[in-house]
Amino acid sequence: MQTNRPFIRSIHTALIGVAALASLAQAQQRPYIGYVYPAGGQQGTKFEIRLGGQNLDHESSVHVSGKGVRCKVVEYLRRMNNEETNLMKGQLAELKKVGKQGDDSLKMAARIERRLAAFVTTPACNSISSLMLVEVTLDRDAEPGPRQIVLATPKGVSNPLVFHVGQIPEVCRKPMLSATLQVLGKEETALRKRPDDEVEQQITLPCTVNGQIASGEENRYRFHARKGQRLVLSAQARDLVPFIADAVPGWFQPVLAVYDAAGRELAYDDDYRFKPDPVIFFEVPKDGDYFFTITDALYRGREDFVYRVSIGELPFVTCIFPLGGQAGQPSKVELKGLNLDGAILKLPPRDAGPGVYQMAAVCKGLVFNRVPFALDTLPECVEKEPNNDLAHAQRVTLPVIVNGRIDRSDDWDVFAFQGRAGETVIAEVTARRLGSPLDSLLKVTDTKGKVLAYNDDAEDPLAGTNTHDADSYLSLKLPAAGTYYVHVGDTARAGGEEYGYRLRIGPPQPDFALFAVPSSAAMSLKGGANIPVQLVRKDGFTGPVKVAIKAPSPGFVASPMTISGTQSLTRLWVRTTLPESRQPVALVVEGRAKIGDREVVHAVVPAEDRMQAFLWRHIVPAESALNVVVFSPTYQPLAKRVRRAPVPRPVEPKPAAVSADGTAAKPKFTKQQVEWRIRQIKLLFEEGLLTETFNDRKIAECEAGK
Repeated sequence: MQTNRPFIRSIHTALIGVAALASLAQAQQRPYIGYVYPAGGQQGTKFEIRLGGQNLDHESSVHVSGKGVRCKVVEYLRRMNNEETNLMKGQLAELKKVGKQGDDSLKMAARIERRLAAFVTTPACNSISSLMLVEVTLDRDAEPGPRQIVLATPKGVSNPLVFHVGQIPEVCRKPMLSATLQVLGKEETALRKRPDDEVEQQITLPCTVNGQIASGEENRYRFHARKGQRLVLSAQARDLVPFIADAVPGWFQPVLAVYDAAGRELAYDDDYRFKPDPVIFFEVPKDGDYFFTITDALYRGREDFVYRVSIGELPFVTCIFPLGGQAGQPSKVELKGLNLDGAILKLPPRDAGPGVYQMAAVCKGLVFNRVPFALDTLPECVEKEPNNDLAHAQRVTLPVIVNGRIDRSDDWDVFAFQGRAGETVIAEVTARRLGSPLDSLLKVTDTKGKVLAYNDDAEDPLAGTNTHDADSYLSLKLPAAGTYYVHVGDTARAGGEEYGYRLRIGPPQPDFALFAVPSSAAMSLKGGANIPVQLVRKDGFTGPVKVAIKAPSPGFVASPMTISGTQSLTRLWVRTTLPESRQPVALVVEGRAKIGDREVVHAVVPAEDRMQAFLWRHIVPAESALNVVVFSPTYQPLAKRVRRAPVPRPVEPKPAAVSADGTAAKPKFTKQQVEWRIRQIKLLFEEGLLTETFNDRKIAECEAGK
């Protein structure tokens, strides 16, 4: 299992501060989604998903990035309290007393029973206990792969989560009800009571299975396979919900195992290299039935422990080489993996600029696991063996990016370059950030082998969901003119064809990155909002950065703000002239800086501040633009069900209560309590859970002080 180190750095502290300010500003309005289930579906199908979260609204809309996906909100199931469930029980009892009922009464009784069955007095996690049921339609030509899904209310846009468009058939288990809070010493009372016929499910390969793991639970899937089939079982769990604030190690840690029909374990995996989501490559030994299981490594679970497992003779890329190329130049990439006959990797277009791109490989029409591919503007070369020591060092001319591999255990790659006295040289390894299992070790020596600079792990504020900063970075001011040597190895002395890296050697390349946290904003009609913008400096950049909205941005106005050379954050006040908008509107903010003799422009990347395991914070970039909704300050939710004028029902007043001394007794309920009770009754009526007669009687009782 992957371990974690504290995420402590001054730049990150500043990021947390910005996120905290933004959270305070939107704490009362911004919706939050903690999970999506199922977190994907097959092209050309229609199905229902549920979003668990808080601060949702019955006027919500749901949006998936990209084309070919349509979403329609079916029902909003808010979290209820004990008083509301007692009212529903009273209403249900009356409906059952009537005997023969009409269609409307039968539907209401069924709806009440469904809500009561889902009610949990003490949910394990309050922040995911409200539900939004959504109908999703995927076009047959919807582009396969990961998307992002958000929920928008009239007063805010939620955090994004991953949603997949798949190509093979999908199997979906029944969704979980809200898990119950566990009490120390009585944990068994909160365990999920799953019927025996739901423990194991029969599937036909290939397919993707969707499920949720409850505390202490194991899900089983039985399938038939033929001798010689090379099956891939690929799980997605942390990939769907990257961080869970109140869980250790901070995410769902799935475990996969394959068994034969007699229950003998044939394969097992609890992670794939450094990634928590496991992958099993299983060659079927003989014709017959098999089953695989999935559970959490620590036997935890609840609704947001969502998974997808794809199984079949599916293509899977284990590594590529090189891990990147020079922008604007053709690249030839070698693919390694399973079931890859005829596979083609779709590389970035020739006009793509510098950056990291998630590239899809295609094999027999199937798009499978994406791999990162980096583009840069510096000259590039490929590492050549033997280059394991000073005597055989590979000579390079700076600046350069070397594409290399630690291709065996205890391997070292050594590169020689000529330097001038007083010259500053940067050496940086990019490997783990590009999916390589390499845990690099980097050092610079002189001609006698004396170590002048050394680095193992360099913390990266741009790491996103990566929790192990395994890539190395160092800066060295050369003491004299002459030959110097850069050594690259693996900290654990491991190696193999998948241990690729990109090594940058050369003078500093000052640059910067900008983030807006959170990834969305809400603005009142003809009002505005503060957009927190955080600056991350690279390679010693100390210049000012001007932040402004990108022109033209119809409907948005903002005075540019400058982040000085001693600052790392600002707040951009953006005003809007747009009318009220129930759909998110994209806002593009950018930063400009003069670096040397050129102007550098970077977009401000929307991002989320996510907590891991009660303590560590991570800034996770969103793939979409900065989403903005414009709302009216006088907004009131539309009534979902309007009550007809009630037939007057006189309520005989109770005799005035008096105390022992003859004075008027203190009322049993305060005015505020009565008003709260009436609001609860009206809300249940609007949701179709009370009849007009029951609603009128209960309101009359409240108004009479009963």
